[in-house]
Amino acid sequence: MFPSWLHALSIASLALGFACAAVAIVDLRRHPPHMAIMGVVWPATALFAGPAVLWLYFRYGRLNTHAAMMHAKHSGAEPPAGVCRAVADTRKDKKASPRAGSMSGTPFPIKVAKGALHCGSGCVLGDIIAEWLLFLMPAVAVWFGWHTLFGDKMYAAWTLDYILAFLFGIAFQYFTIKPMRDLSPAEGLVASLKADTLSLTAWQIGMYGFMAFAQFYLFGQLLGHRAEADTPEFWFVMQIAMVCGFATSYPVNWWLVRAGLKEAM
Repeated sequence: MFPSWLHALSIASLALGFACAAVAIVDLRRHPPHMAIMGVVWPATALFAGPAVLWLYFRYGRLNTHAAMMHAKHSGAEPPAGVCRAVADTRKDKKASPRAGSMSGTPFPIKVAKGALHCGSGCVLGDIIAEWLLFLMPAVAVWFGWHTLFGDKMYAAWTLDYILAFLFGIAFQYFTIKPMRDLSPAEGLVASLKADTLSLTAWQIGMYGFMAFAQFYLFGQLLGHRAEADTPEFWFVMQIAMVCGFATSYPVNWWLVRAGLKEAM
């Protein structure tokens, strides 16, 4: 059994994450984003970063509503979040992103944060699906190396986590980059791989690092047993692990945007 205070804290943290995701979903339905994929990104990342993601969404994400972008387009005004201008500037000058950010009212560090969350949303969905799938169907872990490549089931889970997160991340990036740059399907896929492979890998490294610390030391040694996917404690530490993933992914996203490999958002 886990300490009662940890159990209560875990439930409270998860409830806050779900509440923030629900708020984001309701507002996104009322104010659809110009990039439809952001309708998934904001609620997914609110599950682990709650109030911080909501603040970012209401302060900067709302600048990119479809209605606001269409109004700017028809009136000939600067797009409210500078998305189109940022793309144009990136093509002309790979170091133009900070200037685009200042023109649009969205600081460059915020654009990087949004790009990191865009990547992280794929990780969130991939990890949720993978962890529950392996908990409900342990035999799946054998397919991904348990008892052959890995003596510990957790490493097989991480393998599936990465594969699903990678697939979600590339798909999310594809449906962002392809229309923004007007690319062919093949060009869009290549650009998505360039934009998200390093970012997603950096995110997973930070996430795996904290999960290993939590499972092997905090739970395994200090408390005597690990947390399973059907416990609030597991998902509470996963929330913290996702924040760690954001931290390790952020500098990589900064470089990717600066280099013109990833769109400023």
